[in-house]
Amino acid sequence: MTERAVPVRAVRPATPHALARAKSEVAHLHTLADVLEWARAQSPSRLVADIVTQDEYTHDVVIPFDDSHFLVFDAT
Repeated sequence: MTERAVPVRAVRPATPHALARAKSEVAHLHTLADVLEWARAQSPSRLVADIVTQDEYTHDVVIPFDDSHFLVFDAT
């Protein structure tokens, strides 16, 4: 399997530091299992805040990143 870069972009304004931190944190997360493992390993653990169903195959998984930012992972 070829691993591709995980795209990270701010939907709303974010500081350059917060965006760089997010890019660094998620660069190695290629599957939903990777995302959930990473979230559990944080201190404190990050829980899934929401799962938004897009259609029968696609879901967005929302996880808090810090006090003012969330990460949204597209899961197909």
